[in-house]
Amino acid sequence: MKPGTVDSYHERIALVLLHIQRSLDAPLALEELADIAHFSPFHFHRVFRGMVGESVKEHVRRLRLERAAQQLRGTERQILEIALEAGYETHESFTRAFAETFQMPPSEFRKNREASIQARLPAGRPSRASGFRVGKLEAMRVVYIRHVGPYNEVGEAWNKLFPWAGRQGLLGPGLRMLGIAYDDPEITPPDKLRYDAAMAVSRPVAPAGEIGVQEIPAGEYAVALHTGPYHCLSDSYAELAGRWLPETGRELRSAAAIEFYLNSPQTTPAEELRTEIWLPLENSH
Repeated sequence: MKPGTVDSYHERIALVLLHIQRSLDAPLALEELADIAHFSPFHFHRVFRGMVGESVKEHVRRLRLERAAQQLRGTERQILEIALEAGYETHESFTRAFAETFQMPPSEFRKNREASIQARLPAGRPSRASGFRVGKLEAMRVVYIRHVGPYNEVGEAWNKLFPWAGRQGLLGPGLRMLGIAYDDPEITPPDKLRYDAAMAVSRPVAPAGEIGVQEIPAGEYAVALHTGPYHCLSDSYAELAGRWLPETGRELRSAAAIEFYLNSPQTTPAEELRTEIWLPLENSH
């Protein structure tokens, strides 16, 4: 394909991926998704599979099951309610599909969550997390490049985003750099982890090939400040979700975690890197 065609395909599939992750409870008919991407329904599933690495059906099924796993781990919702939301008509069909993916039934997965959280909490070493609070995030428009794969390999996306942003005049004082982490590495296979390397923008910017544009809606988040290397972020995530959050009586919402990078790894020693972790909360009553 010519470069212009490649860029167009990336832009169109990116729109579909955003629509799917925001509409997991909808039927998501193939014709509807093809229309969003402006592809013929006859060819769309082939294009999607070739660019995403799995069929639409496989992609949606996996995301729904992974969301269910996150809800089992992070909420007290009834298993049948979670099953119905994931698109399964009975507890039995959900249990079969869940066990096939996670090698244990949902009830056992839920029982194991406390042990899993405790295993991730740092033991015998100083905490890198501080400033725990509930924060309100205002709606934000961002430009981004999606990385699919292990989180420790996201640097490639940033290496593409920065030169493009520089050419667009988006770099400068007040720049907000953030990572949008959609998946829990305890649940999603490393090669399927989704992460958007993103920058907030205050003026209209058009998507261009791998560069996408999306709106992050306003909402309440559990927030903590992590100080130290990025590879230790999982410890602070565990402290925020497994120690501080339960004391608040709040529950996590099925949406992406956001990391705001307050200084640059290019000019800051690893031990002094500062990252705000924002975990989305269900609305308070």
